Amino acid sequence: MRTLVTGATGFVGRALARRLVDDGHSVRALVREGADPSVLPEGVELAQGDVTDPVSLEAAVQGTDVVFHLAGIRRAATKHDFMLVNAEGTRHLCEAVAKMETPARVVFAGSLAAVGPAREGRPVHEDDPFRPFEWYGESKAEAERILAGYTGRIPWTVARPCRILGPGDQENLVFFKLVAKGLRLVVGGPRRPISMVDVADVVEALMDMAESEAALGEAFFVAAEPPLSLAELQDIGAEALGIRLKTLYLPQPVLWALATAADGVSRVSGRRLPLNRKLARQLTAPSWACSIDKAGRLLGWSPKVPIRESVAAAARWYRDAGLV
Repeated sequence: MRTLVTGATGFVGRALARRLVDDGHSVRALVREGADPSVLPEGVELAQGDVTDPVSLEAAVQGTDVVFHLAGIRRAATKHDFMLVNAEGTRHLCEAVAKMETPARVVFAGSLAAVGPAREGRPVHEDDPFRPFEWYGESKAEAERILAGYTGRIPWTVARPCRILGPGDQENLVFFKLVAKGLRLVVGGPRRPISMVDVADVVEALMDMAESEAALGEAFFVAAEPPLSLAELQDIGAEALGIRLKTLYLPQPVLWALATAADGVSRVSGRRLPLNRKLARQLTAPSWACSIDKAGRLLGWSPKVPIRESVAAAARWYRDAGLV
């Protein structure tokens, strides 16, 4: 299989590139200016380019059978910035693939954020409508709409991972830093389940979607079971690190006040602080649980890494890397 991976230097991209190389596939990585290609395994071909540069994409996709489209941004100052990279970048990639003599299959890494949190007391399913509640989710939903608009011109599949964990992850570091300080953050209100998944299981799902005919034209949630609460995540991390925790209880109004103040500091200083209103919205949503029944039914996929093991491995990696 001849592959192109966009976003290859990111957390999931690195893991996917390693898996593809280990399995003997040909791997080309789209690498932006300023990215560090040294994080990629030996044997990966580098293609200089950017999803916002259509010309670079036309060259990068040539000769490929599968394009794993993982490139995107999770933080930006404006909705325009999210849309430019996550949505319009997907359009540029689709245009480049559509021009190929034999269009490659596109496996797009979407997000649970495109559908938004569960609101009816049950996990969200793939046939639920898009109901994102922040710019990142809106851009991911728009990217899926763009991809679906190429039906009949290019073969495509969408993976919608939830919160991804594992050694090398940086997105969840803020919670483990609290654990390292002996604190368990508890936000006021009822228990809020959050679907999580190990990066190795995400990679396995992407590989399955690249090869399954049943995956074509479909979207799939990718998660481990059962969902955890934020407090449970921190308790597992603390156990792995041998730390006893004291509870830091934050009423929702206090969390929102701190997040608003943090956003103000970020605007003035240009520094991206761990706390912001986006995170506050995520932490106060009633549930981020999603169903994986469809992936099991159509792909035969199921998570292999127990989520408790994934959390513990991430905690130990943060410690060994000197991050906590």
